[in-house]
Amino acid sequence: METWDALRARRNVRQFTEQPVPDEALDRILEAGRRAPSASNWQPWDFVLVTDGAQLVELAKVWQGAKHVAGAAAAIAIVAPEPKDDRQSALIQYDLGQATYAMTVAAADLGVGTGHAAASDQNQARAVLGFPEGRFLAYLLSVGYPADKPLAVIERLNRRPFDEVVHRGRW
Repeated sequence: METWDALRARRNVRQFTEQPVPDEALDRILEAGRRAPSASNWQPWDFVLVTDGAQLVELAKVWQGAKHVAGAAAAIAIVAPEPKDDRQSALIQYDLGQATYAMTVAAADLGVGTGHAAASDQNQARAVLGFPEGRFLAYLLSVGYPADKPLAVIERLNRRPFDEVVHRGRW
């Protein structure tokens, strides 16, 4: 898929087929996250790839909106250091957003769907993933092939009109 088409085909997927995602595809998606830009090249992320079904079920319990993780072929847990202050917190969130989006576009390019989720139960996350103290699970990215229909360019986009969103020079 071309980059422009991958951007236009990417959508949140919440139901997946049982088909596994090849290791090469998972590695490419993770590499996209690793290559994402970050403030001062800080790279405040670690990615934990989960493909075990029982572990995915337990991981889905970290937030009420993460149920889709249980049915995915894989999940990428995005772990970050506990921020020292508000500035660092803002940088972490921005940088993790960059990494997350890079992975979703890379996945779409491969015809692989993704769905993002937050995490609130850090004790459950730590028990499932084993990350060290001083770190937290920021986001989850479920990964798999869409159960409803393959990814394709979305022609009828549910977004505000371009001219309503874009302001040139001034508001």
